[in-house]
Amino acid sequence: MAHGSRLVDLVHARIEGFLAERTSILRSISPDLEPLDAFSKRFLSGGKRFRALFCYWGWDAVAGRGFDPFEAEGGRDRFPVVSAAAALEVFHAAALVHDDIIDNSDTRRGAPSAHRLFEGLHAESGWAGSSADFGRASAILLGDLLLGWSDELLDEGLEPLPDRQAARAARAEFVRMRAEVTAGQYLDILEERAWVVQSDEEQRTRAERVIVYKAAKYSVESPLAIGGTIAGATTAQLDALRGFGLPLGIAYQLRDDLLGVYGDTELTGKPSGDDLREGKRTMLIAIARERLALGQRRLLDELLGDPELDAGQVSMLQRTISDCGAVDEIERLIADNVARATAVLAEAPFSQDARAELGALAKAVTRRSS
Repeated sequence: MAHGSRLVDLVHARIEGFLAERTSILRSISPDLEPLDAFSKRFLSGGKRFRALFCYWGWDAVAGRGFDPFEAEGGRDRFPVVSAAAALEVFHAAALVHDDIIDNSDTRRGAPSAHRLFEGLHAESGWAGSSADFGRASAILLGDLLLGWSDELLDEGLEPLPDRQAARAARAEFVRMRAEVTAGQYLDILEERAWVVQSDEEQRTRAERVIVYKAAKYSVESPLAIGGTIAGATTAQLDALRGFGLPLGIAYQLRDDLLGVYGDTELTGKPSGDDLREGKRTMLIAIARERLALGQRRLLDELLGDPELDAGQVSMLQRTISDCGAVDEIERLIADNVARATAVLAEAPFSQDARAELGALAKAVTRRSS
């Protein structure tokens, strides 16, 4: 990703400029809204910006412009795609705020999650009522605010695009992505509760469905498609972007599932084994259940989702899942999906620069440790 750092800088600058305009509205309403200003900036200040990078190189795959890091602001012709990439990051921040509420997560990227920040604000201020209730309600509103801002940012970027058909196609792709990830999130929380009445044979298929709609499309396929449509992609180009993006997105989430169970806290910013305490019914768990003896499977089912799991219990579950071969199978699935994506990329009607950058991104998102 030779140009990744400069692209991230452009996207970050676009987000900062947009937030400066929007948060000034909040400050004009009341100084009491300062936490919404501060926390929105906090949740948009970091991250790897993978969605933004996929969006940009989806655009370049079609536009074939390459990247000049010395060109001021990336050029006016890049304003629509840089804005769309920034909008994806704002949408992602909104999704994370809501996701942490749903999962009752205490941390995000090694710092308190949004609802915990608001909860702490309530406790420190000595206000009436429940700090937890205030924190949860305020974080929902922060997520809603960020969600609305992502729409505004996208529309600002698409408004000057000369190709109005491309603008409409990009907006339609964004809307579809938003519906799919919301549906995928619902399917995720459904699986955490409905698995008890589903047959064992269905659990892998149902877990894969969650991967596709909650993560794979939203993290990789849709950003690529949004960038490509802004550049006026042909049907063949858009098909290639999707053909590359979906298997890569699946591999991306499979790696995330492994990190959710085995990740280093100092690198992931979340407690080791957090997915075990949250009861995530991932592909890793589905495969482990297929491989475990009945007694071990019952113990896994009994402990999975217990928020009070201690370090010893987490370590025991980690060993149980690994020893049955589930981790090795997930690694094979990651490799197979990366191979599928790479095969599509090799034959795709894309610019040479974009193929190289997308190939580097494929390695980065599937070999990461955080």
